[in-house]
Amino acid sequence: MKKLLNAAHLYMILGVVSGLYYRELTKAEHFTGQTQLGVVHTHVLALGTLFFLVVLALEKLFSLTASALFGWFFWIYNAGLVITVGTMTLHGTLTVLGHDSGAAVAGTAGLGHILLTAGLVLLFITIGKRLPAQPQASAAGATTVAHATLRDR
Repeated sequence: MKKLLNAAHLYMILGVVSGLYYRELTKAEHFTGQTQLGVVHTHVLALGTLFFLVVLALEKLFSLTASALFGWFFWIYNAGLVITVGTMTLHGTLTVLGHDSGAAVAGTAGLGHILLTAGLVLLFITIGKRLPAQPQASAAGATTVAHATLRDR
């Protein structure tokens, strides 16, 4: 559980710093156009901080870390988030500085999104395996409850 809290905390710090970076870089360069830097801090805060706080709550309820898939989810999702946010930052910085980002930046961003998706799939599989089994009400059980209710009247 500490690993999840530390991840959320780290992403909170990165989210705040990326917002500061966006503001200061665009101010220093007198840039007024659109850039991906404007959404980096919201991506980091939502997909990093808030996401891992939710996973922390799910861990408390369902002991997700007991599953062997949890480690795979954690590292694949984090790799995807770091790659995605890193390429967004690079692309946004190049835009502010007046440079084009090449196809490699777009391809790398795509790889980051693929890893994020794979991590989410692993998380959902992990949650599904850790949910407690729900007993199904049988007709015999329902009949027993009905007879007991009538008897108590």
